[in-house]
Amino acid sequence: MVKEIKDNILYFDGCNTIELAKKYGTPLYVLSETAIVENCKEIRETFLNKYERTRAAYAGKAFLTLAMCKLIEREGLCLDVVSGGELYTAIKANFPGGKIEFNGNNKSIEELELAIDYNIGRIIVDGLDELDLIEKICKEKGKRTNILYRITPGVKSDSHDYIVTGKKDSKFGIPLDDEVIFPAVEQAINSPYINFLGFHFHVGSQLHNNESHLKALDTALKLIKDTKDKFNFVTPELNVGGGFGIKYTEGDNKKPYSYFLDPMMEKIEKFSEDLNITRPEIVIEPGRSIVGEAGITLYTVGTIKDIKGIRKYVSVDGGMTDNIRPALYQAKYEGIVANKAQEPKTDLVTISGKCCESGDILIKDIEVAPLERGDIFAIFSTGAYSYSMASNYNKNPFPATVLVREGKAEIIVKRQSYDHMIENEVVPKYLTK
Repeated sequence: MVKEIKDNILYFDGCNTIELAKKYGTPLYVLSETAIVENCKEIRETFLNKYERTRAAYAGKAFLTLAMCKLIEREGLCLDVVSGGELYTAIKANFPGGKIEFNGNNKSIEELELAIDYNIGRIIVDGLDELDLIEKICKEKGKRTNILYRITPGVKSDSHDYIVTGKKDSKFGIPLDDEVIFPAVEQAINSPYINFLGFHFHVGSQLHNNESHLKALDTALKLIKDTKDKFNFVTPELNVGGGFGIKYTEGDNKKPYSYFLDPMMEKIEKFSEDLNITRPEIVIEPGRSIVGEAGITLYTVGTIKDIKGIRKYVSVDGGMTDNIRPALYQAKYEGIVANKAQEPKTDLVTISGKCCESGDILIKDIEVAPLERGDIFAIFSTGAYSYSMASNYNKNPFPATVLVREGKAEIIVKRQSYDHMIENEVVPKYLTK
């Protein structure tokens, strides 16, 4: 087990969390290599090794550092990036260009040039004018690049509206109106600068039901059939996205990868057989499901305010700057007093951050062991969208990140210093007089 309790102390992947907090300071992101490896192993066993001509591209937006790039490469996965910064991180980590795909709804010319120069495996085109930009860049550089079209399948997923991406009213994807999608497909098929591979969809994040995936898949398969009928073009590749939910709280009914992937593969294979075509190569984009539960965040308890008959606020030395999700879309977490892990949970408290915002609440109304200033509080399942969405609001520095495995810890992101935080700030000369 990655999480265990020994002598009243929380251990994470064999590491004493109190010792980690003492050595590296708090707030501190702690990432379990063992948990990441186990999740990658499940993907290989239930998808990559089970079905031929499949790929899994880790969605780097969940958490991406140089070390994470190396870890994902070692585990045999591809990489999905959504910005020039993520692509640059992959390049600096020497991640193989051919195993990178580039998503995103508004790629700049500079980002596209960087991707094409690095000969990445695929650009997932999110808008009609993007193809024109890619053709222009490829023509100038004398290159040809692989693309897929991200489509809007028009399905609603059971998740927070901010992380639902497959509905028709979305900033993502190309609408499937005939007069929109088919001229775009024809242009890509006929372009001398484009190798058109197929289609991509993503229905949302943190999903525990496969219904929206299957509905979107029906839409994508119809598009593949229509493309064959209209252009005699057999689609080589279909990317079905990610969004596979994890366990944040006891109420989350986490499903294995096979729950989502087996029904889709069955449907795809039957469709291909019925149409008498080679089954497209199938790609998935797991992100949160690989790294989410592999991370915890450690905080030091500070001020405690007990408002009689109303609420007991326990403030910690981090907050919305290191985990914006509770404030952004009311995400729920669970946690434990790491140095009192076996003591009875007799207090009902609200874990609040230190930012100057009333909404800076990490966990509302959680039962814990009695807390005191200086205690270490651990919040679980923070591996995804914590570090990657961190900010310097209120001039709070970014926390450090450590990678732990079987009792050993290594820094993979240094703690940001105050000097580092303001190093790009400049005072105009007229203000120095």
